[in-house]
Amino acid sequence: MRSLATTFAAAAATVVLFAAPAHAQLPDAAEFTRQVNAFVDGWHDDAAHARPAYFDKIAPNGVYIGTDKSEVWTRDQFKAWARPHFEARKAWAFTAQKRNVYFSSDRRYVWFDEQLNTQMGTCQASGVLRNTGGGFLIEHYQLSLAVPNALVGGFSKAIAEFEGKGSKGMDKDMGKDTDKDKKAK
Repeated sequence: MRSLATTFAAAAATVVLFAAPAHAQLPDAAEFTRQVNAFVDGWHDDAAHARPAYFDKIAPNGVYIGTDKSEVWTRDQFKAWARPHFEARKAWAFTAQKRNVYFSSDRRYVWFDEQLNTQMGTCQASGVLRNTGGGFLIEHYQLSLAVPNALVGGFSKAIAEFEGKGSKGMDKDMGKDTDKDKKAK
């Protein structure tokens, strides 16, 4: 019979063997950053061209947080919300103005922040990627409007007034008063 020490040593060796990356050589920081930038730029390009591959780049349990406080979605919820845009072949086009990329020493996790040109003006976003060994998956992405500090007071007031109305009479898709409300004014 095996001794406890021999069994433990065999188990430890197995864990080390399977926990070690398939490739011993990690890409250098500059090359890895280039790979991350290419992935995120490609993901944004998939949306700009309404390619379904956009959603394949989000992990099954990944989270996308949009600009509206109600927009906290899992990948599949986000995909359902975006379906009409992708079916119409007109989604959104984000291009990076700048991006900062950070990663763990084993290159398994990446986090980044970026400023984007969008149809809403300049936005800021941050994300977390997981390196699967065969590519990246987006685990978390949060998009926000970049509001200049000098304008925050006016935006805060407009939001408070909007929320005070309970957003009644607002067209949810367009954020504009409905014809009914225009007649009432």
